[in-house]
Amino acid sequence: QVQLVESGGGLVQAGGSLRLSCAASGRIFSLVPMGWYRQPPGKQRELVASITSRGRTDYADSVLGRFTISRDNAKNTVYLQMNSLKPEDTAVYYCQYYTRSETYDYWGQGTQVTVSS
Repeated sequence: QVQLVESGGGLVQAGGSLRLSCAASGRIFSLVPMGWYRQPPGKQRELVASITSRGRTDYADSVLGRFTISRDNAKNTVYLQMNSLKPEDTAVYYCQYYTRSETYDYWGQGTQVTVSS
C-alpha cells in the first residue's frame, strides 16, 4: 500500500528557508522517480521538482536556483530544500512517486508552507 507522509512546512518570512521531508512506502523506493508538487491557494497543483532513481533532477522555472530536491534511498525519504522563499511560494506541498503521465490515485496530506512578506 502506497503511503506518503510530508513534513517540515511552516510559516517563514520572505528570504527564509525550509526543508521539507517525505517518508515514502509501498514501492521499491530506490527504483522509482520522485517529485514534489505544490498547490497554491485557489490554484491547481503544479510540479515543482523531480528526481530520478539515479539522482538526476529537474525543476520548474519558478524555483530553479532556489530549491533543491534530493533523496536518501536508505531512508526511503525525499527532501526539498527551499531557500530564498517568496510569498508566491505559499502553498500546500506534496511529494509523489513521479510519473510522466502525472496521473495519480493517491496523495498524502501535504505540508503547508506559508511565506510572509
